[in-house]
Amino acid sequence: MVTVDDVIDRANALDTWAQWSLGAGLTLLTLLTVRFLMNKIILDFVKATSFKWDDALYRPVTQRLYSFIFLVGVQLTMLWVMGREHELNEALDPVFSAVYILLTTSLASVAVKVMIPVIIDRFAGAGTVTVSGSNSLVVFLLRAALWFGGLYLALNELGFELLGLLASLAVFSLIIGLAMQQTLGNIVNSFMLALDQPFEVGDRIEVDGHLGSVVSVGILSTKILTIGENLVVIPNNNLVNSTVINHARGGGDGQGRRISLVLDIGVEYDEDIAHVKYTILQLMRECPYILDAPEPRVLLNELGEYAKIFRMYAWVEDYSDEFVAKDWLFKTIDERFGQEGIGIPFPTAVEIGATHTETYDRQRKSTNVRRARLQMIKEDKALERERAEAKWEIEAINDRLKNPEIPQKERNDLEDALRELNRVLGMFEAGDS
Repeated sequence: MVTVDDVIDRANALDTWAQWSLGAGLTLLTLLTVRFLMNKIILDFVKATSFKWDDALYRPVTQRLYSFIFLVGVQLTMLWVMGREHELNEALDPVFSAVYILLTTSLASVAVKVMIPVIIDRFAGAGTVTVSGSNSLVVFLLRAALWFGGLYLALNELGFELLGLLASLAVFSLIIGLAMQQTLGNIVNSFMLALDQPFEVGDRIEVDGHLGSVVSVGILSTKILTIGENLVVIPNNNLVNSTVINHARGGGDGQGRRISLVLDIGVEYDEDIAHVKYTILQLMRECPYILDAPEPRVLLNELGEYAKIFRMYAWVEDYSDEFVAKDWLFKTIDERFGQEGIGIPFPTAVEIGATHTETYDRQRKSTNVRRARLQMIKEDKALERERAEAKWEIEAINDRLKNPEIPQKERNDLEDALRELNRVLGMFEAGDS
């Protein structure tokens, strides 16, 4: 029976050319075997998955794997045929080590290029600020760091001293850093915006008196488009150090395009409060631009010098419809108030002895007032019930959050619900909707 030792002894007994041929044949056989496995097993598996990153990695990984197998085969053959102490092997040993390091660096660089965007997109939420060009910058910096380390190790294997070069690079980097202080600050702050997420592309924000929609968040600056179609470019340094008012994310639940609508309207002092509130509330529910949830509300906000001031609270689905919604409400309220006999105060001149002609039916208004009062009793009870339930739920959630053993996903859901409930309770505070 032929053992492994017998095969090795016979191979060592071959002449030089036979050993070279055997080494080349084994290297070629290994390459063909690995190629067959990669094409028949790995490639089929890659094609069967729905991911795109494995498709992008397959070709560069296989190319570098083949190169690695070829180089290892050549080096092992040389060591076997000529011996480790041979001058050529001693001279080429650091060269092979340097090439292996560069191949490994190249493979890691490709993996970073493909996987980093996938990882960033995987962990980026729906409300995450995406900095334009940030993925490319992160990939570039990581690949540059990998190649710098790989080249340093490879040149070190070849005997090159890099301390002087590194010292020169440090001085050069310091000079560049001082010259580009503002630019580097803008770049760093762009990532701070991505982490803090004060807004996202499409939100309506106000910064230093500029009100507009966020067009893009770049590496150096953030661009907003004003209502007058003017493009305002704000350096990220200034943006981070300024107070930013986000008009499109007041709901606190990640609905970035809806906006709160708060309007005041005054009526004459002799008008019935329930009648006015019910009339306005019905119109707000009929408005096609106002959301059904959160439900619109009307509250008596002020007893002014000449009028009772009512405040309307509502949410518009898309902030681009804000002015259209205002136009619809004011126009319709004016028409409906005329039909209901509700007066809107304005400066008038009274002629003594003149006869006042009423433009509406008193009996009809009296009926409308009684109906409105009954309806508003129901609305007020529903509102109080909603607020009581919200307070009870807030207490229950706070008690639940005190438990440190609840899963993180459940904790996040509870915190989102708590923010929404607090919004419901706080939406009717004067000037804070």
